[in-house]
Amino acid sequence: MERRKVEFKEDVRDYLEASFANEAQNKEECGSYFDVLQERLASPPMFTTLRLNTTKHSAEEIHAIISQELQKVYMDRKWDPPQSFLHPELDDVLVIENRGPRPIKKMEKEVIIDKSCGMAVMRGADIFVQGILGAPTNMMLGDLVSVVVDLDGRVLKGDTQPLSWPRLHVGNGVAQFDRDAIFKSQPPPSGVGILMTEPLYEAPCLSDLRPDLIMAQNLPSIVCTHVLDPKPGERILDMCAAPGGKTTHIASRMQNKGEVIAIDRSDVKVEKIRSNLERWALTCVTCHACDALKVTVGQEGGDINFPEIPAEYFDRILLDVPCSALGQRPSIKNPMTLNSLKSYPGYQRKFIRKAVQLLRPGGVLVYSTCTITMEENEKQAVWMLENFPELILIAQHPHLGSRGRQCRGLSDDQRQVLQMFDPACDISRDGSCDKMTAYNRDTIGFFIAKYTKIKK
Repeated sequence: MERRKVEFKEDVRDYLEASFANEAQNKEECGSYFDVLQERLASPPMFTTLRLNTTKHSAEEIHAIISQELQKVYMDRKWDPPQSFLHPELDDVLVIENRGPRPIKKMEKEVIIDKSCGMAVMRGADIFVQGILGAPTNMMLGDLVSVVVDLDGRVLKGDTQPLSWPRLHVGNGVAQFDRDAIFKSQPPPSGVGILMTEPLYEAPCLSDLRPDLIMAQNLPSIVCTHVLDPKPGERILDMCAAPGGKTTHIASRMQNKGEVIAIDRSDVKVEKIRSNLERWALTCVTCHACDALKVTVGQEGGDINFPEIPAEYFDRILLDVPCSALGQRPSIKNPMTLNSLKSYPGYQRKFIRKAVQLLRPGGVLVYSTCTITMEENEKQAVWMLENFPELILIAQHPHLGSRGRQCRGLSDDQRQVLQMFDPACDISRDGSCDKMTAYNRDTIGFFIAKYTKIKK
């Protein structure tokens, strides 16, 4: 099958390739590394990870329940049930093996979807009605149709003609409505519009699959909360909380005992966080829809009076900063501009300054991103050490990724305690994976640095 690479704008691609080359010992090796990285970013991880609500059942009990539910789903679609297992090092994670890519026969009728919808399909989603951009005039309920992604973003809602520009065929599915019902009904129907029966990548569709017991979450994001290591009774800040997976994880690890403050600018996303907390019966979290950079840092001691927070109030802070998100998978055509990419490190440093003010001496700060750039990851770790002498890099447990990459200002010992989930790091020269650790390595791109704060 054709091997795709994520497409960056030309100046962004050149900037990234030069950035890796400048820090590499062997520039020729770096060139081949970047090629592999682009290929891996264009494909989804071959494992789905589910975080388990072990406040209600044991991990083993949830595994049994979810296995039975998946058997039903896969039987309905005439698929073989997937392999699944409890993660050997994380006590609240279930891993499911995905399959693909596989050759897909082209159907006569073609449904068009946008890039974001297409990337979700490649990770196991069906297509909801609102995700359908175009369909042929003769599409009827029950038709087997091909599903293609408009890579150029030029399709207008309701188009009837097949794409004549770059596309990606992500599989075949069964139409759940006639075309007229989708585009001419007022109001339009809701729910699944195309049920994927022959996807390019086969992964479990988790819509409404026991949301009281499981939450789909990328493995590095789950590891991030384990590294934070929240304890019952502590004061913890989730500074950029949306979409809220880590917030619920923090509260769960604290056994719902203590004080968690979750902040995000989006009212809609904060409501989603609250909904997830309610579903998992977690009550120790207070959510605020506001800009974390506008939180006023008050005097040390006293009660919290949001949006004013006493200085050095929190025992632990999770700072999962806004980032360029270049580690997300799959990504076929990334619209990021060079100016936008270069703006992130300066913006992130504003959050870092605020977090250091709010962290008590002896407390723990975990900094993380879901991107691959040196400037937002290793170089940001160096900047933090240079500008905040009260911060010390410390070891992470668990450490399932690779160490930090070579970077001016980082010693070998400091690189060892950084954690980088690099989508290309497990690829050998012949393109194969280390199967024994594939579920830990075949992930999105992600970076974690852990600090403790000492008295000045």
